Amino acid sequence: MNSPVSSSSQAPQTSAHAALAGRSASLRLLLTIHWVSSALCLVGMLLFAATGITLNHAGTIEAKAQVQRRQAALPPELLTELRAAQLTATRQTALPPGVRAWLAGEWQLRGLTAVAAEWSADEIYLPLPRPGGDAWLRIDPESGEIEYEHSDRGWIAWANDLHKGRHTGAAWAWFIDLIAVGSLVFSLSGLWILQRHAAQRAATWPLVAGGAVLPLLIILLCFH
Repeated sequence: MNSPVSSSSQAPQTSAHAALAGRSASLRLLLTIHWVSSALCLVGMLLFAATGITLNHAGTIEAKAQVQRRQAALPPELLTELRAAQLTATRQTALPPGVRAWLAGEWQLRGLTAVAAEWSADEIYLPLPRPGGDAWLRIDPESGEIEYEHSDRGWIAWANDLHKGRHTGAAWAWFIDLIAVGSLVFSLSGLWILQRHAAQRAATWPLVAGGAVLPLLIILLCFH
């Protein structure tokens, strides 16, 4: 007849199983954080990686800007509204609602509510910069004549400006911040996973050290 297993021999086994289960649970959580952060940041990381290359070679792939110019004249009633607004306008004031609506209908210029025009006695000027190009609008408050110019430097310049957050607005700036935070989570969780498996992969820490030393050497040896 077998003798019963003593409680003292069961205790180490129980604690070992608990420790193993705890490590497995933490590893599963870590892997979940890693793949979720990579999935959320995938498109953004690809965009910023690709535009990092195009920005690094911007001088060799720069395209000639295509420029479009338009001219028109405000209807008399809108010119009256503009002159009335000019009496109370400060140096930086948005265009009157009627003028904005007319420009949106005639030239598909939208989002003018958030653009502050530069008012003076001789002209009303609107800078309209955008990713991948530039634009401006000038109105003569005396005659009502309008000049509009739009330049487009192509889709590569557009993507480069997205990378830099140039003339992209607050929503894109928040997106860049979120991608940056997600990339940090992705990288740090990946480093943690490397640490968990480093004992079975002898090249882990030499590769990590090489990735850290290489940019440091370039900075020390190539920067003046």
